[in-house]
Amino acid sequence: QVQLVESGGGLVQAGGSLKLSCAASGRTFSNYAVGWFRQAPGKEREFVAGINWSGVGAAKADSVRGRVTISRDNAKNTVYLQMNSLKPEDTAVYYCAANFRGSGLPSDRYAYWGQGTQVTVSS
Repeated sequence: QVQLVESGGGLVQAGGSLKLSCAASGRTFSNYAVGWFRQAPGKEREFVAGINWSGVGAAKADSVRGRVTISRDNAKNTVYLQMNSLKPEDTAVYYCAANFRGSGLPSDRYAYWGQGTQVTVSS
């Protein structure tokens, strides 16, 4: 069992930055790939970025490519999502999810999910 807790969301003006954190507890976190997803009101959940269990390579959605960086610190059991040049369309609840020995791709079967953190970007 892995428990995930997101933090770092908030209200920011367009063009600003936020750094989200996904803190894990439970099993050996370094064995898990982590994906970030988001869901805006009335829209389906979408993949944002992911990082595999070894921290090598990362996947990003086209909508955020060039604006986000995903990284992990296994010593702190935490995965980060740095988001820059934020746009109003980035407004959503952001979730992190974990998959044992996964690739961090949107097609991974993520078994564990956090409760989400709200990101609101004002124009």
